[in-house]
Amino acid sequence: MRPRQVVCFEGEVTNGVVTLGVERLFQTEQDLLAGQSVGLVTNYTMTDSTLTPVIDLFLSSTTCLLTKLYGPEHGVRNAAKEGELVASTIDAHSALPAYSLYGEAKKPTAEMLHGIDALFIDLQDLGTRYYTNISTVALCMEACAEVALPCIVLDRPNPIGARREGYVIEERYHSFVGMHAIPNRHGLTIGEVARLYNRCCETPCDLTVVPLSGWTRSMLQSETGLPFIAPSPNASSLDMALLYTGTCLFEGTNVSVARGTTRPFEMIGAPWINGHALATQFNAHKLSGVRARPVYFSPHVSLYAGELCEGVQLHVDDASVFHSLQAGITLLQEIAIGYAAHFRFLMGSGTRPFFDLLAGDDRLRGAIQDETALQFLDKESVEHERFGRDIADILLYD
Repeated sequence: MRPRQVVCFEGEVTNGVVTLGVERLFQTEQDLLAGQSVGLVTNYTMTDSTLTPVIDLFLSSTTCLLTKLYGPEHGVRNAAKEGELVASTIDAHSALPAYSLYGEAKKPTAEMLHGIDALFIDLQDLGTRYYTNISTVALCMEACAEVALPCIVLDRPNPIGARREGYVIEERYHSFVGMHAIPNRHGLTIGEVARLYNRCCETPCDLTVVPLSGWTRSMLQSETGLPFIAPSPNASSLDMALLYTGTCLFEGTNVSVARGTTRPFEMIGAPWINGHALATQFNAHKLSGVRARPVYFSPHVSLYAGELCEGVQLHVDDASVFHSLQAGITLLQEIAIGYAAHFRFLMGSGTRPFFDLLAGDDRLRGAIQDETALQFLDKESVEHERFGRDIADILLYD
């Protein structure tokens, strides 16, 4: 028999801002907690609207007993740098075991899940396929299905709203930076992504999503009444989140995304780029909602650490019309053509270029190499219409 897939909608709660899934859980959905020994997949950046850490909400509950924590990339403390493997440990604040889902295993083992009655997940997504929190959710759901454990996802807003950008990833390019059959920018909440994954996976889990109230899909984070808290060390602002769909593609190249500065993924550069010329070339395209200015930066970690880089900072001046992937591809094409003697795509840890795993297939890399990338998105609207029809049954919000 197919496991149930439940959405809890009873008891609307409003406090002048969007009400988070975790707040609805403790206000109106406590039957999901009653008498349960629970595990929680989260980190200390996840809070309610009063900035109380979600871990503390569970610790103080008289309805359930929190017994285990599980941390995504960057760990429960959200302090490890990108790509750094995190060890399982005892969390000093809660005194609970904190199992790493970004270490020896990215998927919870049966031993990690032993002794709990339900697995709760409260993580923030950035609205982009490459952001690994949604991959952690997928692997947790797979693990729950294998041991017949209920999985409850506490929903959070998509901080960059409804727009979709790019194409659905090809299955043969699935990886930890692209586990879901969704476009580069997907326009869904993390709860909706979980529902889609559960519908598509071979063995679905017993999934419950506790949804938001007061949220509409067109909202940006700045319109929710909720604070923006960086969900990972380089997710520094809403501007970064808006740009990330396009600028993260540079992670598959030898161009710096300014990790190790105060503006990661907002600034793009390298020691061999002329930022003034690049800003002029980019702005000549007159893309809606964005402008570039020349910048200099010296990253203290990652690519070109300690070297002076020159490039551009992208500034979003109208998020309602801004197309992040178009901006990223335009910048990529200008750099690939103008700095052909230096520009390179990087191999990943496997057999495919890392750029292709981010892009979702090898077509975009080929278009950049053929100098036809500016036309790459011409057919994305057809893909979005098909995708919209395919996901109609999993949507929770207007």
